[in-house]
Amino acid sequence: MSATTRDLVAAHAEVKAEIVRTDTKTALLLAFVGAVLAGAWTVARDLPLNLAAYVAGGLGMALLIAAAGLLLRSTRPNLRGRHGFPLWATLTAEEISAAVSRDLAADIAGLSRLAVAKFTCLRRAVDLTCAGGGLLVLAALLTLGGAL
Repeated sequence: MSATTRDLVAAHAEVKAEIVRTDTKTALLLAFVGAVLAGAWTVARDLPLNLAAYVAGGLGMALLIAAAGLLLRSTRPNLRGRHGFPLWATLTAEEISAAVSRDLAADIAGLSRLAVAKFTCLRRAVDLTCAGGGLLVLAALLTLGGAL
């Protein structure tokens, strides 16, 4: 195996590992966002909220729902993609061997674009989760303090 081929195989493995890492983070954050949404709804349902708490809490919940949407979008399978399972499912064994031997660099590029798209969705979801959580904390403080 030549040095270039070795480097391509290592890059391919690195990109695939990054996708797995991003998907794992996405799954954990989605579970966290779901738990926060369920907990906030349960608590808010039983409390007498003032207008400011309703507004802050409603905006916080909306941001958390938007974060969940981004996370779901990040994990949605791309069956129209040129790389991975959909491609392999349409080829014969001989065609797979030929595609892998000549298109490893193209596969790395495609998987890298996929990884960046997933990472971008995850990053935006983290930002929305932080903002939504902050608004929920503000709503709780407004409820406890009785402001407005």
